[in-house]
Amino acid sequence: MRKNTRAVTAALLATAALTVAGCAAGGNGGDGGGSADAASCEPSGEDVTLTFTSWIPGIEDAVAMWNEENPDIQVEVQTGPSGNAGTYQNFFNQLEAGNAPDLGQIEYDALPNFRVQDGLENLAACEDVLAAQDQFLDWTWGQVTLGTEDEVYGVPQDQGPMGLFYRSDLFEENGIEVPTTWEEYRTAAEEIRELGGYITNFSQTDINQFAGFVWQAGGQWFANDGDQWTVDLTSDASMEVAEYWQGLIEDDLVATYPAWTDEWNNAYNSGEVWTWNSAVWGANSILSGAPDTSGNWSVALAPQWEAGGNAAGNWGGSSIAVFKGTDHLYEAAKFALWLNTSEEALTSLNTTAQIYPATEAGLELPVLKEGVEFYGGQAIYDVFAEAATQVSPDFVWGPTMTQTYADVSDGFKAAVSGSSTIPEALESGEQSTIEAFQAASIPVAE
Repeated sequence: MRKNTRAVTAALLATAALTVAGCAAGGNGGDGGGSADAASCEPSGEDVTLTFTSWIPGIEDAVAMWNEENPDIQVEVQTGPSGNAGTYQNFFNQLEAGNAPDLGQIEYDALPNFRVQDGLENLAACEDVLAAQDQFLDWTWGQVTLGTEDEVYGVPQDQGPMGLFYRSDLFEENGIEVPTTWEEYRTAAEEIRELGGYITNFSQTDINQFAGFVWQAGGQWFANDGDQWTVDLTSDASMEVAEYWQGLIEDDLVATYPAWTDEWNNAYNSGEVWTWNSAVWGANSILSGAPDTSGNWSVALAPQWEAGGNAAGNWGGSSIAVFKGTDHLYEAAKFALWLNTSEEALTSLNTTAQIYPATEAGLELPVLKEGVEFYGGQAIYDVFAEAATQVSPDFVWGPTMTQTYADVSDGFKAAVSGSSTIPEALESGEQSTIEAFQAASIPVAE
């Protein structure tokens, strides 16, 4: 399942979030009182009905399992469009009106946006949540703690470790080695271009894919010291990645079709484009978008910046958060933990929506050990299980990511047209993000 945060509704979401965020001040750039209070996470002592909003296909099946086993804690699931397509806007409106659901699906890169406006309960108040930490990969747990030790703002659900999808038949037929470093990737790009193809397509809108490249390179875009935010889209690592892709664009070594379009799908289905640097959920995107290529694809670990390296980026992933104002924190946390740690729920979510679990045990689900026919029978999830352990736990998202995505995307489009560059897009995106923080009274380092 694709987890990218699209820019099409970015301005609307950013405006809604910042309107509320402006009244917050203090910790995490806006602490509305997040300290853990064990007394606030106790069983209600009576039958409870929780409301839960998600856009995950088939999540009703997992909820039905829970309801059958827990007659005293029933969950009513409400489905809607993906986060940036409308559900986040609804959450913001509901929080302002005081009628938010008990639980909601929130992607990792959107969590700080809700946190900065004090819209989430601190699950560290629940002992069972803290005890479950060791079940999750360190970096996925870091995504819901937002760099703090005693504050937990969601239960990790899934992840998007990145790897290299590649046309193994074309590489083999043309005697081109599958690249293991980004230097080798450029060399392969030159060889493929001489044959009339492109090694990949550079997306002008999937800025969180680019963030995944920066993540792999050890870069950071944001940091928070408890008092203020630092915005740094132009760190050394970030600019190294930017200059690398700028070089590929300038030398016509990558295609630049608009992502997620028929034109984009056809480029992969026809064999014009040979690889895709994508997350684990990309396996189904290729399957549906390039059906004529069945059996010809394989998956490898992502190319490395240094030979012998073992770093991976991440693109996507969600959490289940509990909204401020719930009367049933204990029960909500209990359900969120079950949904994201029990084998029956994880198997159901993977079967219906290809959810890739955030727990260490989840990576070993029997359903993920099978060979995939579309990929020539390769057990591709073994590759992503390895990549998942190579993702740095230190990457931090900012509280205005949709605005950042939109502004950087504008710059990427200009770079593709030749009127700007990828480094310049990051420079302008950094400045506009700082200005957005200042306009919302979010403390930001100069």
